[in-house]
Amino acid sequence: MSTTLEKPRPTEPAAFAAEERSTSTSVHRPGPPLANWLRAHGRDLLWLLPVLLISAVVNFLNLGGSPQRIDDEGTYTAQAWAVTHLGELAHYTYWYDHPPLGWLQIAGYTQLTGAFERWDIAVLAGREAVLVAALVSVVLLWALARRLGMSRGAAAATGLLFALSPLAVQFHRTVYLDNIAVPWLLLAFFLAMNRRGQLAAFAGSALAFGIAVLTKETFLLALPVLIWVMVRAARRETRRYTLSVAASILVLIGGSYLLLAAVKGELFSGAGRVSLIEGVTFQLGSREGSGSLADPDSLLNRTLGMWWQLDPVFIVLSLLSATAALFLPRFRPYALLLWGMTVFMLRPGGYLPVPYVIMLIPFGALLIAGVTDGAIARLRRKNATRRGLALGAVSVAAIGAVVAVPLWTTQLRGFVLADLDEPLRSAQGWLIENASPDQRLIVDDAMWVDLVKAGWDRDNVIWYYKLDTDPAVQTQSPNGWRDADYVVTTDSMRTFPGAFPQVQEAIDNSVVVARFGSGTQAVEVRRVTIDGAEQAAMTAEAAEANRAALGAQLATNPEVALSDQDRDRLTAGQVDARIIAVLATLAGSGSVSVSGFPIVSGEDGMTFRQVALSAIDGSPAVVDGVLGPDAKALVESLDGTYEPADVAIDGDTVVLRYSVSLQSTLP
Repeated sequence: MSTTLEKPRPTEPAAFAAEERSTSTSVHRPGPPLANWLRAHGRDLLWLLPVLLISAVVNFLNLGGSPQRIDDEGTYTAQAWAVTHLGELAHYTYWYDHPPLGWLQIAGYTQLTGAFERWDIAVLAGREAVLVAALVSVVLLWALARRLGMSRGAAAATGLLFALSPLAVQFHRTVYLDNIAVPWLLLAFFLAMNRRGQLAAFAGSALAFGIAVLTKETFLLALPVLIWVMVRAARRETRRYTLSVAASILVLIGGSYLLLAAVKGELFSGAGRVSLIEGVTFQLGSREGSGSLADPDSLLNRTLGMWWQLDPVFIVLSLLSATAALFLPRFRPYALLLWGMTVFMLRPGGYLPVPYVIMLIPFGALLIAGVTDGAIARLRRKNATRRGLALGAVSVAAIGAVVAVPLWTTQLRGFVLADLDEPLRSAQGWLIENASPDQRLIVDDAMWVDLVKAGWDRDNVIWYYKLDTDPAVQTQSPNGWRDADYVVTTDSMRTFPGAFPQVQEAIDNSVVVARFGSGTQAVEVRRVTIDGAEQAAMTAEAAEANRAALGAQLATNPEVALSDQDRDRLTAGQVDARIIAVLATLAGSGSVSVSGFPIVSGEDGMTFRQVALSAIDGSPAVVDGVLGPDAKALVESLDGTYEPADVAIDGDTVVLRYSVSLQSTLP
């Protein structure tokens, strides 16, 4: 493509020249400022508002169902919750792995809107915050596109690509700090292109960029391109002054992070304390790399494969557009930014964070729409040179749209209909109903806040990552994994086998007591056994044989009324020994009618530990919605080992539920 399309002034892009012309020809109109503003920007709003509405609807629909909550977003949510509810910078020792400004912004949003109180699942409050940030990014992308001279239709397309690509929806719905940083980065570029009031604009750009970096440190990679945009836009007569002010502000913002660490006495490494130097060293040097692109089992391959599976069309069109945009001066900085970050993430031995792509998505959308818009404009001009290249660009965009429609339809349908988080919610609910708050849990951080809110002491809910890495947690668990009662395994915990020895020991020395979902969404609740899983299996086998023998005797007792299916469960040893003992006692003094052995959710194929009773000694178990006299007397008489963990009325039956037990309880 030729650069004749741009027709720039000798030292500035066409977009800046257009802004100058529109400024010089503007006419002051009498009337209220708001009315004047609406009159001037009415057409823009007619394009922008539908884009915002569509983006909000698609992204907020089924917010709690897809994708499944993951450990990282649980961590950032828990840190924000700790700020507002515990008055602390993090729910564990803050060790400078990331600057805290990202979750401080989430905390501020939730505090202002009451998001933590409005959502039953804490992570959803965080998701609401990052989606609001995404909508702000749509507005800023629109403004940046218009400042680059793109048509209103192309600016709208930029917003829709950014908001509706399945790759974008997946990550915009996830609580990543990158989502909070994106609007600040876009604001920085928008202000850097300002031609009026450049001192204030450049200062604002530096401030916005500093906030972006202190939100997610990887955004520092965009600094060379931002400097380029500023230098290119700066007026020659004030360039030295405006750029010096911007640089000073950026240094001051970065210095504030150093000052925070220095005030806390945590700038340099020392015995028994965290430090900023250690955090930076970990992120830049000692962190294990993502492996090689040639290794199909590497983290790099898995991450790129996940991105590709979500939206290959967007990825291909972004790279093709970035290549074409290298020949268009107004888009060249953003093309180099996208290509530079793409090359950087493929560097040998480097670590590739999964959310790295979030920073690339807005610029990919901008370049796809911008290059296509420029090609269409060229085709409309008479006697335009290189019309073949423009036609080729439009054709590629059209083919991409044809391929993307069915792909996006399928992917977006999944986002708005699938309930991928159901296994994690169910496991969380199982713990709240069946485990005791005085029991110690090793969990994925995605459920940390919810369990603490449900009554667990924060020291009894252990984020699995900390059991092997945090000295404070290790002090509270002097016996390591043996001090835990339950470990809840998720895909995050299964992704790094052996990376956390204590967690792996807890998993290896535990048995599954509840299972929810399948595949990568599977969540298992496991009861830790001090004697080891092998011994627990032997004990369980002996207990099952004992239950089968006793159940066979009970099944032949004429005083026990039950269905053939429930009789088979008794004789197969599938019913909890405490229930067998209670039924035997009731049969010894009268009669009992069993309506069934209801399955606790998640415990299919495991021992039945609930029993529903409809009558005791001929008297109804439930009368007018309350326990009958005999049922009430039974419940009051059960204590010690045979006291149920829960008593509930279900229609005309009373349901006794016993706690999880790995030991035989019958004499």
